[in-house]
Amino acid sequence: MGIFNRKAAGTTETVEAAITAPATPDLAHLSGEYAIDTTHSRIGFSVRHAMVTNVRGEFAEYQGKLHLDGANPAASTAELSIKVASIDTGNEQRDGHLRTGDFFEVETHPEITFRSTSAEQLDGETYRMAGDLTIKGTTRPVVLDLDFTGSATDPYGIQRLGFEGRTTVDRTAFGLTYNAALETGGVLIGEKVKLTFDISAVRA
Repeated sequence: MGIFNRKAAGTTETVEAAITAPATPDLAHLSGEYAIDTTHSRIGFSVRHAMVTNVRGEFAEYQGKLHLDGANPAASTAELSIKVASIDTGNEQRDGHLRTGDFFEVETHPEITFRSTSAEQLDGETYRMAGDLTIKGTTRPVVLDLDFTGSATDPYGIQRLGFEGRTTVDRTAFGLTYNAALETGGVLIGEKVKLTFDISAVRA
């Protein structure tokens, strides 16, 4: 609650102004099981290249599911499985190299998986989900920052939820250690990889 004074026509008028925090959206009616609609979603990544720019790409094939507990967000869970061979950076030669043993070794490790271990609502429409990320047979804990972007019933009567997410991982922690030195100093490929998620989920 805040108080400020306003002068009008030679008199001082006291005006009381209420300052309130944004209301937390009520998601209880959205509780249930959801599947990722891959035709309206995207899983992307970016990594520093040659110390001067970023290479961006995405995975074209994946599937995932979400249990949303709108009344108790901490009870929400998520699982995701990505087909590594579907990697696409817009360059076939580079994509082929990424599939080899220098990087993902897709014949031995065909999938990247994520399974949540906890979830929390930070404020308003901002959430955080922790979980286990497995790449190339190595599992490490990660934390995803998520923004709830809304819900809607589409023209076909399907209930949809939207989320945008992001996290940063160290690729070398998952055995993706390939690199090359630059003549001017530094290395060809950065160690930090930014992962981004644009998710449309439909009620199962």
